[in-house]
Amino acid sequence: MKKLALLTLSALVASTLMAADGAALYKKCAGCHGAKGEKKALGKSAPIAGWDKAKLVEALKGYKAGTRNVYGMGMLMKGQVASLSDADIEALAEYISKLK
Repeated sequence: MKKLALLTLSALVASTLMAADGAALYKKCAGCHGAKGEKKALGKSAPIAGWDKAKLVEALKGYKAGTRNVYGMGMLMKGQVASLSDADIEALAEYISKLK
């Protein structure tokens, strides 16, 4: 019984540690979008602060798939989001959606 409890606890700790951290992921974005999503990235895009999570997820997945090219930023953004998992995208979108 103790082994089962220890195994369960270990799995919970591991899943928590592996959970995507939107704030940490956003650090890569802040250089162009600003600390609070308030900037027009490279002077072109609309500020992303205030976007709802669903819109952000759709945009990030579109850039990752190479099907989105707003303000001519498609290729640049594709490279930025290429390594993000679906969980990363969800966490990042959740974080950005709360920026004000």
